[in-house]
Amino acid sequence: MEKDKELVAQLKRVLAAVEQILPRAVEPIDWSQTLAASWRCHSVAGYLEAMPAGEANRLDDLLGIDEQKRIVADNTAQFVAGLPANNALLWGSRGTGKSSLVRALLHHFAPAGLRVIQIDKDDLHHLPDIFSQIKDLPYRFVLFCDDLSFEAGEKSYKILKSALDGAVYSAPVNCLIYVTSNRRYLLPQYETDHLGNLMKGNEIRASDAIEEKSSLADRFGLWVSFDSFSQEQYLRVVRQCVDQLCAAQRASLPWDVAAEQAAIAWSHEKSKRCGRTAYQFAKRWVGSQLRQRGEAAAAQ
Repeated sequence: MEKDKELVAQLKRVLAAVEQILPRAVEPIDWSQTLAASWRCHSVAGYLEAMPAGEANRLDDLLGIDEQKRIVADNTAQFVAGLPANNALLWGSRGTGKSSLVRALLHHFAPAGLRVIQIDKDDLHHLPDIFSQIKDLPYRFVLFCDDLSFEAGEKSYKILKSALDGAVYSAPVNCLIYVTSNRRYLLPQYETDHLGNLMKGNEIRASDAIEEKSSLADRFGLWVSFDSFSQEQYLRVVRQCVDQLCAAQRASLPWDVAAEQAAIAWSHEKSKRCGRTAYQFAKRWVGSQLRQRGEAAAAQ
């Protein structure tokens, strides 16, 4: 009897330990009601978890990146229509709207069957598991990896290369891969990488190191660059942001030299002229101006 109790206690301890390793039980995602999910890793396994809808970004709300929007939206429209389309690398300066564009595309094309799955860099080795879960579903999926870059010595980029290159772990036909990054080639490049460059027929041939580091980016059929704004472009976007915020508040504010100088000073403080900086200034300026207007009206 005493041995039975001891055995039961041991089994309980074993089950408790196993529960810490196994992922929690989750209901299958109802993609008819869910627009986006993220891959959650738990020990050696993982699962897809539905993400809340959040604020719906519209393509028209993204200012100053009209050409980038056109290129990526056209590619996504082809994909949703079942036509040939490319995996996309959106690269460039921080705050220029790369991630916001992907979110806006989701809400724009969701009625046509587009869905998004977000995955972190550290979980890329789970790509085959994700592909097996979505390959037979009647939706078009964008697998989205945000702010991706690899450091020297990291090998997980090879999994992504295989998924992009049509190898054993390639994405199913109903899935594209969209990546955003501040790095054009996703991998760091060093001056020493160029020491192996060769001259062949008066043409410079890249070293093996450069070829290897460029090979990942080369597998994306679509490269879309996002650059910092000129001051003129920045101020134009600021004014558009101000107009949008004022319209939402059913108010109007004059735009004068003082407001323009404040916007320029804000960009200097942030050391960046981009859509994010413009929107942040617009929120600060519109909010403060309307608050002061309200306080003045209350004092009368």
